[in-house]
Amino acid sequence: MKIEKYNNKLHYVDNATKLSKVYLVQEIPTDRETGKPKFDVTAAMKYGEIKTMFPRLKQMQFSPGPLIIEIKRSLKDFTPDDYLLLYGDPALIGVVCAVASDVTNGRFKLLKWDRIQSSYFPIEINLFQK
Repeated sequence: MKIEKYNNKLHYVDNATKLSKVYLVQEIPTDRETGKPKFDVTAAMKYGEIKTMFPRLKQMQFSPGPLIIEIKRSLKDFTPDDYLLLYGDPALIGVVCAVASDVTNGRFKLLKWDRIQSSYFPIEINLFQK
């Protein structure tokens, strides 16, 4: 049993349990004066290890082919138990969701920030649900 801290709270994590991954689409920009991220995403650690996919200045170009290959490579181990944390270039976000859906046959989860409760909550997407 391991104790992890986020959002000034301690949480117990069972070492035998495989944590899901949280795929953060783009790195959060930092404040020039303090060097700290402008947004705190540590609350997403509740859902798994945060894996940043792209640096903050990465943009979708007129020829998106190479970037799509890079996204597919980043999501090759993505499972329906993992989460997407959608921050960054909207074009990147759109393609990341499309590739995640392709890898998991239309089923994926994303995290949405709730300002009132100051926490993330999961949204499950199933494109083929009737």
